[in-house]
Amino acid sequence: MPFCIAVYDVNQKRTGKMLKLFRRYLTWVQNSVFEGDLTPAQLKQLQQEADMLLQDNDGIVFYQLRDERYVERIALGVDITNRSRFL
Repeated sequence: MPFCIAVYDVNQKRTGKMLKLFRRYLTWVQNSVFEGDLTPAQLKQLQQEADMLLQDNDGIVFYQLRDERYVERIALGVDITNRSRFL
């Protein structure tokens, strides 16, 4: 199962919809930044649903890693990752 990091930059009118969509699939890390394990089918579904919400000047970037073991994650300041898993 590949590890995925996703970031988006969308118009303020669509941030709530994007947040809700991405939280269904991934763990919220920071404003507009998400991470987690997704199957290829889940990733494709998320990309399709997100693409339907995109409008002019919106953008999303997905980073795929083969395994979370290859990620060195360093968080400075407030790390909301643990909180976002228990909402």
